[in-house]
Amino acid sequence: MNAKLAIALTTLLSVVPAAAQQADHAAGHAEHLGAAVMPFDLARSMHVFTPLSDGGTQAVTSRDGDPAQVELIRAHLRKEADAFARGDYADPSSIHGSAMPGLAELRAGAGRIGVTFATIPAGAHLRFTASDPALVAALHRWFEAQVRDHGADAMMHGS
Repeated sequence: MNAKLAIALTTLLSVVPAAAQQADHAAGHAEHLGAAVMPFDLARSMHVFTPLSDGGTQAVTSRDGDPAQVELIRAHLRKEADAFARGDYADPSSIHGSAMPGLAELRAGAGRIGVTFATIPAGAHLRFTASDPALVAALHRWFEAQVRDHGADAMMHGS
């Protein structure tokens, strides 16, 4: 019995660091690819995704409030709001991959998803709205994938 427990613990302890390494690698990969798409410094920003019953919000803020970073964040999200409203999700696809959860549904349903831009202190946010529960679920999956890929630079708020 003790030998089986020791083997199980050894196996578990060898798998956990590997999973953590994979998560760190994925976050690093997203940060590297994100630098080509996002003009602001990812390490100095925070993405906060808030799922809501009719869609959700994506807020990006400068961690240090640097006015130059704030303007870069706002310009980027303004551009993304226009692109997303047209069903153009090329930027997130180039960072997270074309098989990103929720992405196909968001592209196909673009005409039924409202996307609005607004400034907030130290950054900006996008508000996504949809009346179709399948599109709301796709938005939530898309948010979760971004949080997973961005690691310490992103978080999910509420649910």
